Amino acid sequence: MEIVGECEYRGEAVLVTPSSATPRRSLYLSNLDDQRFLRFSIKYLYVFPPSAAVAADALRAALARALVHYYPLAGRLRHHADDKLVLDCNAEGALFAEAFLPTLTAADFLRAGATAKPHKSWRKLLYRVHAATFVAVPPLVVQVTQLGCGGMVVCTAISHCVCDGIATANFLHAWAAFAAADLDLAADRDDDLSVVLHDRRALRPRCPPRVAFTHPEYHTSSSSSSLLLIQPQLMPLAPVSLTFTAAHLRRLKARSLRSCTSFEALAAHEAKDCIDDDYVRSTVDLLDQRRGAKPDLAATLVISAWTRLGLEDVDFGKGRAAHMGPLTSEIYCVFLPVLADPNAVTVLLSLPQPAADTFEHHCCSCFLLDLDDDQPAVPVLVDKQDHDNQLVRAHHQHDILA
Repeated sequence: MEIVGECEYRGEAVLVTPSSATPRRSLYLSNLDDQRFLRFSIKYLYVFPPSAAVAADALRAALARALVHYYPLAGRLRHHADDKLVLDCNAEGALFAEAFLPTLTAADFLRAGATAKPHKSWRKLLYRVHAATFVAVPPLVVQVTQLGCGGMVVCTAISHCVCDGIATANFLHAWAAFAAADLDLAADRDDDLSVVLHDRRALRPRCPPRVAFTHPEYHTSSSSSSLLLIQPQLMPLAPVSLTFTAAHLRRLKARSLRSCTSFEALAAHEAKDCIDDDYVRSTVDLLDQRRGAKPDLAATLVISAWTRLGLEDVDFGKGRAAHMGPLTSEIYCVFLPVLADPNAVTVLLSLPQPAADTFEHHCCSCFLLDLDDDQPAVPVLVDKQDHDNQLVRAHHQHDILA
């Protein structure tokens, strides 16, 4: 879905600082946090209908309160010895921008259904920070965009070095709870958030380091595999969005040799099983011995599961979002919850256009032909309008279209 028109910014972006004093210190980042290939921001997109929209001033005030507890997000990254990053908790503030986009409505996202694919035009929904390096970008950037229909878009860019998925979900829920409390629709959250742990020294490398596994994920593949990918890398990427219903997931699980989760059924669960505490600590030690080590990204598929983080439940006091997902899809494969069907999973990834068409064709053929007779084929895999209409009608925010 392409977004037409341009955002009209209401003044310059401002720095939102914590509403009260916070600790001033340098925060250690583990070797897992500051890997070079993970030095980017995760961009989250929330689209709220008019009935769930909240004034930007209220969101800004609630953010200041949330940053008291999540004060690292108001700090700044900096380089330390051996290109390692540390986080200066200096309360400099998160960047907050307000905009208006009259040509976009929340209903536009609902009409796209569960298979809405990120488009490069969506990037206008996030304030662009002009910085020479990633380190110079604030760990948290927010843009609140009021829509022509009266709804709003909340788009955030959160540094992957500072927050993983669980921490991000906790922060967003805390921010939303403060906004709801200001609307007298929820209890004050200060007591509930009195203990938020930011210390990461538990993941320091051991002394001496003990690398107990081969860690094939950090091995460079042969030149032949890289050569195979040279041509596709020159092609533009196209997003692919496929929704797997409960029926599809049951069939995937039935094929496996043992009971497994939906994430394992969709990914390589054998690899997931081996990642225990010993393996993680061995990885930390490896990264300490081999600074700058990274996976062979040309031969690696990175999967990020957002299905059980509760990101879709963020409520600023007037209702949940009509759409939640990543702003872009070029970096990795994302497993997303389906707002209209809690038992379904949407898989979003980007591939070179010819590969995208082939991948989508094979997925559709496999699942449409392989379901049991008593399990009707769900056409969301082939993006048919009928199923999209069902999703719109079933959505908890169906009144947007009225």
